[in-house]
Amino acid sequence: MNRLLDITDLAKAYGTVEVLTGISLTLDRGETLALTGESGSGKSTLMHLAAALDSADSGCIQLDGVEILGLEDAARATLRRDRIGLVFQQFNLIPSLTVAQNIAFQARLARRHDAAHCAMLADRLGIGALTRRYPEELSGGQQQRVAIARALANRPDLILADEPTGNLDEATGDAVLDLLLELVAETGAALMMVTHSTRLAARLDRRLHLSRGQVSPVPRAP
Repeated sequence: MNRLLDITDLAKAYGTVEVLTGISLTLDRGETLALTGESGSGKSTLMHLAAALDSADSGCIQLDGVEILGLEDAARATLRRDRIGLVFQQFNLIPSLTVAQNIAFQARLARRHDAAHCAMLADRLGIGALTRRYPEELSGGQQQRVAIARALANRPDLILADEPTGNLDEATGDAVLDLLLELVAETGAALMMVTHSTRLAARLDRRLHLSRGQVSPVPRAP
Protein backbone atom coordinates (compact mmCIF):
# COMPACT_ATOMS: atom_id res chain seq x y z
CA MET A 1 0.00 0.00 0.00
CA ASN A 2 1.29 3.45 -0.94
CA ARG A 3 -0.98 5.95 0.78
CA LEU A 4 -1.18 9.39 -0.82
CA LEU A 5 -4.21 11.07 0.75
CA ASP A 6 -5.44 10.45 4.28
CA ILE A 7 -8.45 12.36 5.60
CA THR A 8 -9.44 11.80 9.23
CA ASP A 9 -12.47 13.08 11.19
CA LEU A 10 -12.91 16.11 8.95
CA ALA A 11 -15.63 18.56 9.97
CA LYS A 12 -16.79 21.79 8.37
CA ALA A 13 -19.73 24.08 9.07
CA TYR A 14 -20.89 27.34 7.58
CA GLY A 15 -22.51 29.23 10.41
CA THR A 16 -25.00 26.88 12.02
CA VAL A 17 -25.12 24.55 8.99
CA GLU A 18 -22.95 21.47 9.44
CA VAL A 19 -21.75 20.38 6.00
CA LEU A 20 -19.20 17.71 6.89
CA THR A 21 -19.30 15.81 10.18
CA GLY A 22 -16.41 13.47 10.79
CA ILE A 23 -15.39 12.52 7.25
CA SER A 24 -12.63 9.92 6.97
CA LEU A 25 -11.28 8.45 3.73
CA THR A 26 -8.02 7.33 2.17
CA LEU A 27 -6.64 7.26 -1.34
CA ASP A 28 -3.59 5.33 -2.49
CA ARG A 29 -1.26 6.14 -5.36
CA GLY A 30 -2.67 4.77 -8.58
CA GLU A 31 -6.18 4.52 -7.10
CA THR A 32 -9.36 6.15 -8.40
CA LEU A 33 -12.30 7.15 -6.23
CA ALA A 34 -15.76 8.37 -7.24
CA LEU A 35 -17.59 10.65 -4.82
CA THR A 36 -21.35 10.81 -5.26
CA GLY A 37 -24.19 12.47 -3.36
CA GLU A 38 -27.12 14.79 -3.73
CA SER A 39 -26.62 18.45 -4.59
CA GLY A 40 -25.70 20.35 -1.42
CA SER A 41 -24.38 17.24 0.33
CA GLY A 42 -20.88 18.74 0.72
CA LYS A 43 -19.01 17.11 -2.15
CA SER A 44 -17.52 20.37 -3.42
CA THR A 45 -16.67 21.43 0.13
CA LEU A 46 -14.75 18.21 0.65
CA MET A 47 -12.88 18.71 -2.61
CA HIS A 48 -11.96 22.29 -1.70
CA LEU A 49 -10.64 21.13 1.67
CA ALA A 50 -8.60 18.34 0.07
CA ALA A 51 -7.14 20.94 -2.30
CA ALA A 52 -6.15 23.19 0.62
CA LEU A 53 -8.42 25.92 -0.72
CA ASP A 54 -10.39 26.19 2.52
CA SER A 55 -9.88 25.50 6.22
CA ALA A 56 -11.69 22.82 8.20
CA ASP A 57 -13.16 23.28 11.67
CA SER A 58 -11.48 20.08 12.84
CA GLY A 59 -9.81 16.96 11.55
CA CYS A 60 -6.70 16.18 9.54
CA ILE A 61 -5.78 15.99 5.87
CA GLN A 62 -2.40 14.48 5.02
CA LEU A 63 -0.96 14.49 1.52
CA ASP A 64 1.92 12.06 1.28
CA GLY A 65 2.35 12.29 5.05
CA VAL A 66 2.27 16.11 5.22
CA GLU A 67 -0.55 17.70 7.21
CA ILE A 68 -1.89 20.37 4.86
CA LEU A 69 -4.51 22.09 7.01
CA GLY A 70 -1.83 23.62 9.21
CA LEU A 71 0.21 25.05 6.35
CA GLU A 72 0.52 28.77 5.75
CA ASP A 73 -1.20 30.19 2.67
CA ALA A 74 2.03 30.36 0.65
CA ALA A 75 2.86 26.74 1.41
CA ARG A 76 -0.65 25.66 0.44
CA ALA A 77 -0.35 27.53 -2.86
CA THR A 78 2.98 25.83 -3.56
CA LEU A 79 1.46 22.44 -2.77
CA ARG A 80 -1.41 23.03 -5.20
CA ARG A 81 0.95 24.31 -7.88
CA ASP A 82 3.38 21.42 -7.66
CA ARG A 83 1.39 18.37 -6.65
CA ILE A 84 -2.36 18.80 -7.19
CA GLY A 85 -4.34 18.99 -10.42
CA LEU A 86 -7.65 20.78 -9.93
CA VAL A 87 -10.67 20.52 -12.21
CA PHE A 88 -13.53 22.50 -10.71
CA GLN A 89 -16.88 23.61 -12.07
CA GLN A 90 -15.58 27.15 -12.44
CA PHE A 91 -13.05 26.88 -15.25
CA ASN A 92 -10.97 29.90 -14.10
CA LEU A 93 -9.26 30.24 -17.45
CA ILE A 94 -7.20 33.39 -17.98
CA PRO A 95 -9.00 35.49 -20.63
CA SER A 96 -5.84 37.17 -21.93
CA LEU A 97 -4.07 33.86 -22.63
CA THR A 98 -4.60 31.51 -25.55
CA VAL A 99 -5.72 27.93 -25.07
CA ALA A 100 -2.10 26.73 -25.36
CA GLN A 101 -0.92 29.31 -22.82
CA ASN A 102 -3.72 28.42 -20.41
CA ILE A 103 -2.87 24.73 -20.62
CA ALA A 104 0.82 25.41 -19.94
CA PHE A 105 0.26 28.03 -17.23
CA GLN A 106 0.43 25.90 -14.07
CA ALA A 107 3.11 23.60 -15.48
CA ARG A 108 5.29 26.63 -16.21
CA LEU A 109 4.82 27.90 -12.66
CA ALA A 110 5.85 24.48 -11.35
CA ARG A 111 8.82 24.43 -13.76
CA ARG A 112 7.50 21.22 -15.32
CA HIS A 113 6.40 22.52 -18.68
CA ASP A 114 6.63 19.91 -21.42
CA ALA A 115 5.37 21.22 -24.76
CA ALA A 116 4.92 17.73 -26.21
CA HIS A 117 2.92 16.59 -23.19
CA CYS A 118 0.67 19.67 -23.39
CA ALA A 119 0.11 19.08 -27.11
CA MET A 120 -0.75 15.44 -26.45
CA LEU A 121 -3.31 16.44 -23.83
CA ALA A 122 -4.90 18.99 -26.17
CA ASP A 123 -5.11 16.42 -28.97
CA ARG A 124 -6.53 13.69 -26.72
CA LEU A 125 -9.15 16.10 -25.40
CA GLY A 126 -10.19 17.20 -28.88
CA ILE A 127 -8.95 20.78 -28.62
CA GLY A 128 -5.70 20.45 -30.54
CA ALA A 129 -7.03 22.67 -33.34
CA LEU A 130 -8.10 25.39 -30.89
CA THR A 131 -4.80 26.16 -29.17
CA ARG A 132 -4.48 29.65 -30.69
CA ARG A 133 -7.95 30.72 -29.65
CA TYR A 134 -8.89 32.61 -26.49
CA PRO A 135 -11.38 31.39 -23.87
CA GLU A 136 -14.11 33.77 -25.01
CA GLU A 137 -14.02 32.08 -28.43
CA LEU A 138 -14.80 28.66 -26.95
CA SER A 139 -17.96 26.89 -25.92
CA GLY A 140 -18.48 25.84 -22.32
CA GLY A 141 -17.55 22.26 -23.13
CA GLN A 142 -14.37 23.36 -24.89
CA GLN A 143 -13.41 25.55 -21.92
CA GLN A 144 -13.96 22.56 -19.64
CA ARG A 145 -11.53 20.51 -21.70
CA VAL A 146 -8.92 23.28 -21.55
CA ALA A 147 -9.28 23.33 -17.76
CA ILE A 148 -8.79 19.56 -17.65
CA ALA A 149 -5.67 19.75 -19.81
CA ARG A 150 -4.26 22.51 -17.60
CA ALA A 151 -4.83 20.40 -14.49
CA LEU A 152 -2.95 17.47 -16.00
CA ALA A 153 -0.12 19.39 -17.67
CA ASN A 154 2.28 19.29 -14.71
CA ARG A 155 1.73 15.57 -14.04
CA PRO A 156 0.19 16.02 -10.55
CA ASP A 157 0.33 13.43 -7.78
CA LEU A 158 -3.33 14.04 -6.86
CA ILE A 159 -6.09 14.88 -9.32
CA LEU A 160 -9.24 16.41 -7.81
CA ALA A 161 -12.03 16.67 -10.37
CA ASP A 162 -15.44 18.13 -9.53
CA GLU A 163 -17.89 17.01 -12.24
CA PRO A 164 -15.21 17.13 -14.96
CA THR A 165 -17.65 15.80 -17.56
CA GLY A 166 -20.62 17.92 -16.48
CA ASN A 167 -20.54 20.20 -19.54
CA LEU A 168 -19.70 17.47 -22.03
CA ASP A 169 -21.77 15.12 -24.14
CA GLU A 170 -21.63 11.43 -23.25
CA ALA A 171 -19.04 10.44 -25.86
CA THR A 172 -16.71 13.30 -24.97
CA GLY A 173 -17.20 12.62 -21.27
CA ASP A 174 -16.20 9.02 -21.80
CA ALA A 175 -13.08 10.13 -23.69
CA VAL A 176 -12.14 12.52 -20.88
CA LEU A 177 -12.50 9.78 -18.27
CA ASP A 178 -10.49 7.42 -20.49
CA LEU A 179 -7.65 9.94 -20.48
CA LEU A 180 -7.84 10.50 -16.72
CA LEU A 181 -7.73 6.77 -16.02
CA GLU A 182 -4.85 6.22 -18.45
CA LEU A 183 -2.77 9.00 -16.89
CA VAL A 184 -3.42 7.63 -13.41
CA ALA A 185 -2.26 4.21 -14.56
CA GLU A 186 0.81 5.61 -16.31
CA THR A 187 1.99 8.01 -13.61
CA GLY A 188 0.77 6.42 -10.38
CA ALA A 189 -1.25 9.53 -9.51
CA ALA A 190 -4.48 9.28 -7.54
CA LEU A 191 -7.87 10.54 -8.71
CA MET A 192 -10.85 11.66 -6.66
CA MET A 193 -13.78 12.62 -8.88
CA VAL A 194 -17.17 14.04 -7.99
CA THR A 195 -19.83 12.82 -10.39
CA HIS A 196 -23.59 12.46 -10.58
CA SER A 197 -23.20 9.71 -13.17
CA THR A 198 -23.46 6.22 -11.70
CA ARG A 199 -22.24 4.90 -15.05
CA LEU A 200 -18.99 6.86 -14.85
CA ALA A 201 -18.62 6.21 -11.11
CA ALA A 202 -18.75 2.48 -11.80
CA ARG A 203 -15.57 2.76 -13.88
CA LEU A 204 -13.49 3.92 -10.92
CA ASP A 205 -11.88 1.64 -8.34
CA ARG A 206 -14.10 2.69 -5.44
CA ARG A 207 -17.21 4.76 -4.86
CA LEU A 208 -18.19 6.68 -1.74
CA HIS A 209 -21.57 8.29 -1.22
CA LEU A 210 -21.80 11.52 0.77
CA SER A 211 -24.98 12.13 2.72
CA ARG A 212 -25.75 14.14 5.85
CA GLY A 213 -22.13 15.07 6.25
CA GLN A 214 -20.75 11.53 6.22
CA VAL A 215 -19.46 9.12 3.60
CA SER A 216 -20.37 5.49 3.12
CA PRO A 217 -18.97 2.96 0.63
CA VAL A 218 -21.09 1.90 -2.31
CA PRO A 219 -20.68 -1.79 -3.23
CA ARG A 220 -19.63 -2.51 -6.80
CA ALA A 221 -22.27 -4.09 -8.99
CA PRO A 222 -21.68 -7.81 -9.60
